[in-house]
Amino acid sequence: MKIGFIGLGIMGKPMAGHLKTAGHEIIVPERRSLDAESRAAFTVAADAAAVAKAAEVIILMVPDTPDVEAALFGPGGVAAGLSAGKLVIDMSSISPTATKTFAGKVNALGCDYLDAPVSGGEVGAKQASLTIMVGGEEKAFERAKPLFEAMGKNITLVGPNGAGQTTKVANQIIVALTIEAVGEALVFASKAGADPAKVRQALMGGLATSRILELHGERMIKRTFNPGFRIVLHQKDLNLALTSAKELGVALPNTASTQQLFSACIAAGGGQLDHSGLVKALEVMAAHPVAAEPG
Repeated sequence: MKIGFIGLGIMGKPMAGHLKTAGHEIIVPERRSLDAESRAAFTVAADAAAVAKAAEVIILMVPDTPDVEAALFGPGGVAAGLSAGKLVIDMSSISPTATKTFAGKVNALGCDYLDAPVSGGEVGAKQASLTIMVGGEEKAFERAKPLFEAMGKNITLVGPNGAGQTTKVANQIIVALTIEAVGEALVFASKAGADPAKVRQALMGGLATSRILELHGERMIKRTFNPGFRIVLHQKDLNLALTSAKELGVALPNTASTQQLFSACIAAGGGQLDHSGLVKALEVMAAHPVAAEPG
């Protein structure tokens, strides 16, 4: 297939690469940031409208709701190049409410729309093992499923448009609160005089085990906060959760407190750190790091 791909970031670039490996032609918009590798691997079109005109399916993987809106409906955006029968797939993590509006506008042009946010971070994107949560019509999902299978493993049609984004918000609540819990536990253990690496090893064999304790607990101990998923993006996702919760009349008290910890990290200049760097806010409050910085 001819697939338009907008958003060759930390996750988007390997995702597009897997689609290329699966035999599809990947068409991307011209950007000054396009590296030589991407220019060699992908077909470059003038803008998002030209991408949409040339492609059968258009995938978006951009940071936030305004970015999706601009890519779709801004000057030279995807909508300007759409014709009936095409499929738009937004794999970004954005507002469920805005997603329903975007889907309606694309449907009015005679095209299908899926919201299909992902979980798994940079590692999952590179390994094609992403979890993909999809909202939209079943016929559109079946059409897109082979593409999803090239990028991920756990692929679920959750419900109509917006359901994929709602699921991703729920995912981000669980991930953020678990990172916070692991951070608290390791700060507590370290300040009490226990070896945090051995504490983590012991906990990995019990009910407290999780992928976050395994991966992000190790980051906290080894002080490796280069981003797989940046704090500033996770804070954005928790803002989506809290905004949606307000609309629904739902209280999310621990989500709110964890969002404030992300905000503290950003205020201290740590917004570009991996989200496991949330532990740094807890370390400041405890006046004690989990472990010494290397070197």
